Amino acid sequence: MKPARARILDAAAELLATIGLARATTKEIARAAGCSEAALYKYFAGKEDLFLHVLDERLPRLGPLLSELASRPADGGAGGGGGGGGGARSVEENLIEVVRQAALFYEATFAIAASLFAEPALLRRHAEGVRALGAGPHIPLRSLAAFLRNEREAGRIRPDADPDAAATLLLGACQQRAFLRSFPDGEPVAPVEEFAPALVRAALLGLAPVT
Repeated sequence: MKPARARILDAAAELLATIGLARATTKEIARAAGCSEAALYKYFAGKEDLFLHVLDERLPRLGPLLSELASRPADGGAGGGGGGGGGARSVEENLIEVVRQAALFYEATFAIAASLFAEPALLRRHAEGVRALGAGPHIPLRSLAAFLRNEREAGRIRPDADPDAAATLLLGACQQRAFLRSFPDGEPVAPVEEFAPALVRAALLGLAPVT
């Protein structure tokens, strides 16, 4: 049997995706994990803390990837930083991986977000709890903008590029894709392996240095 912490994360990920954040109480999550609610609180401070760990450990790794890229110094080499899994990648390759992970992440979390916005009081409580933990939906935007800012400083994207606008464009398109994917029998959406490079190529028309 898996350790209790892993079972709790698995149960939380399943319940968040199927019944939403409002109905996925710590009691329900503990029951699905086969442990007591007290055991859940041994590993997680509360539902918001558990939610954030689910995002980092059970869903596409958007947050860890962006944190890794944003922490690299501007002079870290051709890929936007020395060391790490993306150190040898070009700006385009790093952005394609970001978009790929973001598209998968927002698709996986769309149902969770929808359940939050359906209940304004729950949304406020959740936002306060997540903010107290130093997290929130603005963090991926900040991290991607920081990465692009470092690339601009290193001369790998054009000096007049707007990192904040570019980050919003890229991640916003991923959220729009997730929105469209949520409609059964809706407009066809390109597979993520086609969507990511196409979106990045379009964005790089406004980011690439002038030669």
